Amino acid sequence: MLSREDFVFTIGYDGPVAVVDNRAKRKYGKLSTRELVEKGLFRAAYSSAVYSKDPSELKFVADAYNKLGGHSPIDLPEAIVSGADVSALNRLFGVFPMEVTRSISL
Repeated sequence: MLSREDFVFTIGYDGPVAVVDNRAKRKYGKLSTRELVEKGLFRAAYSSAVYSKDPSELKFVADAYNKLGGHSPIDLPEAIVSGADVSALNRLFGVFPMEVTRSISL
């Protein structure tokens, strides 16, 4: 399993290997989900929430995104908040958890 920092700053996959943005990881890797949102790093914040498996963090990221966005709000049905289905948010932020054990840094 990847470390939290590697997962949060994964920018893609090369087969079974996660490709990690090393510069962003060094700069923002120690920030909490809330701090990532405050910096406007919504993709990283969402990845952090997914990694933590905490429904309240998922809700926090979605609520903050809705508040700042000038678009239709992301509706979080109870299934998403309970962790049963996050596919809509995964597509929005481009986060797709995969079972990988290695990472390479760019």
